[in-house]
Amino acid sequence: MRKGAAIGLFGGSFNPAHGGHRLVSLEVMRRFGLDEVWWLVSPQNPLKPVAGMAPLAARLASARAVARHPRIRVTDLEARLGTQLTADTIAALRALHPKARFLWIMGADNLLQFHRWHDWRGIARMVPIVVVARPGYGGRSQFAPAMGWLRRFRRRSPAGWRDRTLPSLYVLPQALDPRSATEIRRADPRWAESLLPSSDRGAS
Repeated sequence: MRKGAAIGLFGGSFNPAHGGHRLVSLEVMRRFGLDEVWWLVSPQNPLKPVAGMAPLAARLASARAVARHPRIRVTDLEARLGTQLTADTIAALRALHPKARFLWIMGADNLLQFHRWHDWRGIARMVPIVVVARPGYGGRSQFAPAMGWLRRFRRRSPAGWRDRTLPSLYVLPQALDPRSATEIRRADPRWAESLLPSSDRGAS
């Protein structure tokens, strides 16, 4: 990685990935002048139930099929690093790539529960946070418990984000895409099977 590279970290279950993930990544990449966006496909989000979570291999395959961009990198870094908590993942990546500039990307739905994340204030002190609106969450997310602390750090423009002190919060108010993984699973509960080797089918 070149010195000073700007990397967006987009964590999630990607259960499955869909075009909304791609659109968010491209929009944040454009607005913040990022070199790449890394999709951190989580082995298991500790705040989500194991039931209904497709195998990691299927979710990675789904993310690769959707990403389709040379600067969106689909990774299983958390599985490789042995981390499950976002704070630990970010700390490990900063240690591995001390010259890079990372920022964290999440949807407004995650902002509603951000106060439940382990060391969420520590996350905000390590990386800028970009919150992207989602249909049905825009207004509610502004009253999320974490916003009682984060609101004072909100920045109006992405310009100069690399040099600003932390914490720094950026909110993109546009609801970019109505698709959701929950609706996809509801419409096709067996979506993962076609993405797994035949020997593994039925495990999801």
